[in-house]
Amino acid sequence: MSNKKDRRRAAAPQAKGYSEAGASLTRRALKGFVPDSGAPNEDINRNNATLRQRARMLYMAAPVATAAINTNRTKVIGTGLTLKASVDREVLGISPEAAKKWQHAAEMEFRLWAGKKQNCDALGLNNFESLQQLALKSWLLSGDVFALVKRYPATPLNPYTLRLHIVEADRACTPSEYGGGVTIGGFVEGKIPEGKPGAGHKVYDGVEVDSNGRVVAYHISNTYPHEITSEPQKWQRVEAYGAKTGLPNILHIMDSERPDQYRGVPYLAQVIEPLLQLRRYTESELMAALVQSFFTAWIETETDPSDTPFNEVGAGDIAGVPTEVNADGGPMANNISDDDNEYEMGPGTVTHLAPGEKVNFGNPNIPTAGFETFVKTLCKLVGAALELPYDVLIKEFNSSYSASRGALLEAWEAFKMRRKWFVDDFCQPVYEMFLAEAVALGRINAPGFFTDPLVREAWCGARWIGPVQGSLDPKKEAEAALMLIDNAIKTHEQVSREMSGGDWEENVEQLQRENELLTQAGGNKVTVVSASPKEGDGDED
Repeated sequence: MSNKKDRRRAAAPQAKGYSEAGASLTRRALKGFVPDSGAPNEDINRNNATLRQRARMLYMAAPVATAAINTNRTKVIGTGLTLKASVDREVLGISPEAAKKWQHAAEMEFRLWAGKKQNCDALGLNNFESLQQLALKSWLLSGDVFALVKRYPATPLNPYTLRLHIVEADRACTPSEYGGGVTIGGFVEGKIPEGKPGAGHKVYDGVEVDSNGRVVAYHISNTYPHEITSEPQKWQRVEAYGAKTGLPNILHIMDSERPDQYRGVPYLAQVIEPLLQLRRYTESELMAALVQSFFTAWIETETDPSDTPFNEVGAGDIAGVPTEVNADGGPMANNISDDDNEYEMGPGTVTHLAPGEKVNFGNPNIPTAGFETFVKTLCKLVGAALELPYDVLIKEFNSSYSASRGALLEAWEAFKMRRKWFVDDFCQPVYEMFLAEAVALGRINAPGFFTDPLVREAWCGARWIGPVQGSLDPKKEAEAALMLIDNAIKTHEQVSREMSGGDWEENVEQLQRENELLTQAGGNKVTVVSASPKEGDGDED
């Protein structure tokens, strides 16, 4: 008997680990849940054309989607990320004074190029700060964005040839002559035939990679996939980096979520469906409320339906003559008709209906009582997916101070992360290309820049200052910052950068000059007061 039980136990399948949990194929809730995920090219690139179109449509038509994109634009970039040169003095072996002087000169040269739209934009439409805003918004809407590096002749007012041309994601696509998979957006993947530059390389949605999977070039179309134009579609192959200089010929701004991923996913991709349903629900409630605003009444009558039960209501004036006049010949105040077959409404009006007639008024229960609760719940779910707490997404800070501050802090972590990605993909490479040209032209002196990569990296050091975190109670937060400084948890420089985006050393120098002027004028000097001065300590630092 025991042998029979043992054989039966051995013959029965044994469920182990996740096969009885999330990987179960027998549980009723999971039977129909059998996804078939493939390579990033299959899961992402072949669907990206549809995702981009839907994300852009929601941005244009769904307020919550618009708020999500614009909030990121405002918090990550704001009016623009400002260059703050920061060279490594130890590697370069220069004094603090020399470093400060060089940094100021580099910032002024960069401002000369970046401050005017005709100096930095290949199209002459935006200065560098506006190009940042455009690139970030396009990145979020389309999943990625490109910046072509072009060279224009120098002018008397602009000695630099560097120009940037922002290219939308749709124009980076696989040339049709390379074959491969086809989707709504065009040819997604293909292989470069013999006799062409890069022969044998694969092209994934416009991104050319070699046998090692390394990106070597991009293929940019002269037209958009759905553009109505008589111009024939052509592609330009742009090598990722210059063979002689090593500088990028094109910048690709994207956020990778999977290995071997060559194209980005729109920021709204995971919430397209809930945003669309929320838009539909909101529109239906809005229309229902609009219909309810029309005061409608029905007259129920037992008269012969073939007869006209009453005349047109509110016929108004005929040929400029009021239908009724008062004793002085002027129009009656309410112009109420005394026709038995005409029904009119007016202040303090009493109307007698004919026998068998009664009035029924439309009174739909619109809008739905749970509308606000449902919308808030959905916005919280959408905000969680987009790393935007509900308070920040909807701009509604009705909670307590602690809750509102917590929401701001949580959102700020995501903003800082995206700013770092954007700086690494766009701002810093642009500055390094600019600096290389400035040094080559002799406008900036940087010994060893073209001979030693380590020295070059030291000269290229920079910080990019953008919008600072919002403050709900500036007094409390300032006192907390001073306490952190007093206990050496943070430095003056860190606090100045985080709270105002400024430079502490520049602030000290400026305060020194201001105090000298105030002393000359007989005014009071500006002092720095500690958050919690100890007994015997002075208030002035």
